[in-house]
Amino acid sequence: MNNLLNKIHQQNATAFTHSGKFHADDVFSAALLLYLNPEITITRGNRVPDDFGGIVFDIGRGRYDHHQKDSRVRENGIAYAAFGLLWEELGAEILGEELADKFDESFVQPLDNNDNTGEKNELASLIGNFNPTWDAEGSNDEAFFQAVSVAGMILENKFDRYRGNERADKRVEEIYERHMQAFHDREKHCEDAKILILPEFVPCQKFLSETSIAFVIFPSNRGGYCIQPQKKEYSMNYKCSFPAEWLGLENEELQEVTGLKTAGFCHKGGFLMTTGELVDAVQACKLSMEQFHEKPVIVSFGGDTEYDELIHQLPKLQAAEIIHIDIQPLPEVEIQGIYAEVSMEKQEWKARIKEQVKQILRYKPEAVFVGENLFAAYPIVHALRKKHIPVLVPAEKDGQKLLIRIPSGS
Repeated sequence: MNNLLNKIHQQNATAFTHSGKFHADDVFSAALLLYLNPEITITRGNRVPDDFGGIVFDIGRGRYDHHQKDSRVRENGIAYAAFGLLWEELGAEILGEELADKFDESFVQPLDNNDNTGEKNELASLIGNFNPTWDAEGSNDEAFFQAVSVAGMILENKFDRYRGNERADKRVEEIYERHMQAFHDREKHCEDAKILILPEFVPCQKFLSETSIAFVIFPSNRGGYCIQPQKKEYSMNYKCSFPAEWLGLENEELQEVTGLKTAGFCHKGGFLMTTGELVDAVQACKLSMEQFHEKPVIVSFGGDTEYDELIHQLPKLQAAEIIHIDIQPLPEVEIQGIYAEVSMEKQEWKARIKEQVKQILRYKPEAVFVGENLFAAYPIVHALRKKHIPVLVPAEKDGQKLLIRIPSGS
């Protein structure tokens, strides 16, 4: 047990942070301490008392503050805030080293970055809204601890989710290995090997995206069986889809078109189908694979045809169809010397971006190649990344032309 954890768990443990307006940083720091010791006493004030011997965070220029000039920065360039500094020492005790690192990257770092730079973060905004209005009278400590209570529930839920996902990954990996072993001595491309039957529902999309599994079948909590197609790695598209004429049908209509007597429902979005019997669920997967013929598509957004040959060299995309979409002309701008601003209203600008993204996504591309007009392309790239659509950009290194994938994620 590290020194900080000892201090948190000691009898009559105390902590101190700043008073006044609070942010997600100090709120989640307090929630983290209370998660580890619900009995710890947290006090707020403008100045750390000289004789205070407890844990001090987000004030005082100490180990768990980040307002000093020489405050620490992660290797990836994201500066620590108090929450990150505390999590660095406590995270492994809660989730273990590997999960703690993932939690830091996906949850802690965005909040640290928001506190240090003001970059927009919805969760930070939600917590910030607990601050009393500007003309409210009295102390805001009550509002602070209300926010801490909410942050504590979020942390508990997140920790449970991370542990649950880890258990799911291990469970799916075990089932997958047994499944593949059963087909070890059979034909390598046996269609049955692409259908994985789970004894119960287990989150598995992320793990299975890297495998050849095209469909997962598992018992439904409503009775019968559910079928889920699996997405390709780094793609929003499925490895195999249900036939288009099945989508949106149920019961007799679906049974008639599929020939499966217990077919129950096929979602119009194509991400779920149900049957009453396992044999029909397996047959639905086989019929889908037999009828599935889809040519992969790459959208070239503002890219010249000179890049088409390079795009066709991408793994598994040599036969891809390349759809060229022109970038919209520069909108009307207000010019002052060499400086200019778009004259559109905010909502009109957002609608323009939304329409361009919609135009791209209707082709269901495996990836989007973006040309070199950075001003026009940036908001599109940002929107596509939030939807986890792979975005490729041209680059050159040592005289060699390359296509670089921008990591997805908001």
